[in-house]
Amino acid sequence: MGDSSTKELERIIVEDDEQTEEPPMYRVVLLNDDYTTMEFVVMILETVFNKTTEEATQVMLSVHNSGAGTAGVFTKEIAETKVEIVHQIARQNEYPLKCIMEPA
Repeated sequence: MGDSSTKELERIIVEDDEQTEEPPMYRVVLLNDDYTTMEFVVMILETVFNKTTEEATQVMLSVHNSGAGTAGVFTKEIAETKVEIVHQIARQNEYPLKCIMEPA
């Protein structure tokens, strides 16, 4: 009886000692264009990326002035989903807004 319960306890301890790795993170970046309105970019940042109006405005200004702005940093699957959502909403509203994901 003691032998099997000791082995089980050792197995649990070894499993607890194994370190889990954090998943790789990806930056979602909005790219500037000459047609998408600033208001639309702010709306995308507020709705898709849950930014406050102030945060969204700062990112939008970065996109406008620098050509690109980071909307957020996410795991790969979430970043891919957010990129696709932005592209779908932009197409539905007839804007050429693009965004990309890159390793953070």
